[in-house]
Amino acid sequence: MAWWLSWLEAVWPHLAAGLTVLVSVLTSAHVVLHKRDVRAAVGWVGLVWLVPVLGAALYLVLGINRIRRRARSLTPRRGHGMFPPIRGVEAVVAEGVSRVKPEAAHLAPLARLGDAVMHRPLLPGNQVTVLESRTDAYPAMLEAIARARTSISLCSYIFDNDVAGRHFAGALGEAVRRGVQVRVLVDAVGARYTWPTILGRLSREGVTAARFLPSMMPYRLPFMNLRNHRKILVVDGQVGFTGGMNIREHFWPGEEAARDLHFKLEGPVVAQLQETFAEDWVFTTRERLSGDAWFPEQQSVGAVLARVVADGPDEDFETLRTVLLGALSTARASVRIVTPYFLPDAALITALNVAALRGVRVDVVLPRKGNLPVVQWASTAQLWQVLADGCRVFLTEPPFDHTKLMVVDGEWGLIGSANWDPRSLRLNFELNVECYDAGLARRLDAVVDERLSRARPLSREQVDARPLPIRLRDGLARLLSPYL
Repeated sequence: MAWWLSWLEAVWPHLAAGLTVLVSVLTSAHVVLHKRDVRAAVGWVGLVWLVPVLGAALYLVLGINRIRRRARSLTPRRGHGMFPPIRGVEAVVAEGVSRVKPEAAHLAPLARLGDAVMHRPLLPGNQVTVLESRTDAYPAMLEAIARARTSISLCSYIFDNDVAGRHFAGALGEAVRRGVQVRVLVDAVGARYTWPTILGRLSREGVTAARFLPSMMPYRLPFMNLRNHRKILVVDGQVGFTGGMNIREHFWPGEEAARDLHFKLEGPVVAQLQETFAEDWVFTTRERLSGDAWFPEQQSVGAVLARVVADGPDEDFETLRTVLLGALSTARASVRIVTPYFLPDAALITALNVAALRGVRVDVVLPRKGNLPVVQWASTAQLWQVLADGCRVFLTEPPFDHTKLMVVDGEWGLIGSANWDPRSLRLNFELNVECYDAGLARRLDAVVDERLSRARPLSREQVDARPLPIRLRDGLARLLSPYL
């Protein structure tokens, strides 16, 4: 026995060194084979070798996208929905855009791009109503819930247990007591913005609710990834709502409310909203939603050509970013962007600059004072790159504006939950809707004009004139931009 211990004492350092090298080699191989972003790959490989074993452990915990693997395990994910096709609706392929929307014929390449990267077709016959947080957004949503007869599906990143949350919980409970099937999905991190969470109240109201990806991370940790940031409400499978608004007192109607937009959708595209919710619901609970209560036959009710743009770290990875690049490259006259968080990556900055250099008027509208200081510092640090080649940046005065909106050439609009930052474009689950319609685009342009009426332009000289300590602070914050 003594010789065995002596032998082990002599060789264990060599065994430990060999295992450490083996772990580092295997981990590095996984990084090289699976990380799409070169900077992320280099960073992880460096960490693995500079901090042996611990670097590999961190990569195992934080670096592997298990969401994508789990999503693939739920095959067929789309078996529970009605796609394709939607009963009673004929989809429009890219070549048909010029026939349905002659004024938007030059945007047919953008529609072709969408056909290539999205799972869903462009659908005609939709109507989109613009709703403002301070006036009619919550009232319209609560009215739709009150009229529900068969089903309600609701997904929200934040669903606070406050005056707004209690109004919605009560309305959903009343629907349950009328015999309506109700399903509510709240992101597990977003649910913890108030304590106790709204889930207890929903349970007492008899509402079937679930948390998306429960997490043990600290309360309201600002750097949480893989969250469900979508905002979806579908009533009876016929009326849908989406946009930027969470459910919280922050957006309760009134002059003191934060500014934001939400949208009421009617027509065939509502079925795509419903399918997106159904996919998230089966992912979370394994319950499949099907049948006429959730997916009734759709009818044409308007002139908007629309399609849901679902984005997330699963099969839809970087779909929205691809659509943004396509829209910028297709624009001929104008691009108008309103967003609360603006941290575009190098490719998007280049696309914005190239559009401006081609003679396209590119306007970016941002809040002068954001609600996340580090994000605003990082955004300010890279604004000089956007301003350098002719893009125009405008800053709106408080109160904080949470609006997310893009309009191209007065013909195409993008509405929904995503911001222009890495968190929305790479790390979280988002939902937007692309819309081809000059009438709707005019209404969206009017929203941008209203924002501009209380904004001031920001020049390259003003950005460069910031004091050195401020520029250093902002520059350091910019280094965190991939994670903000």
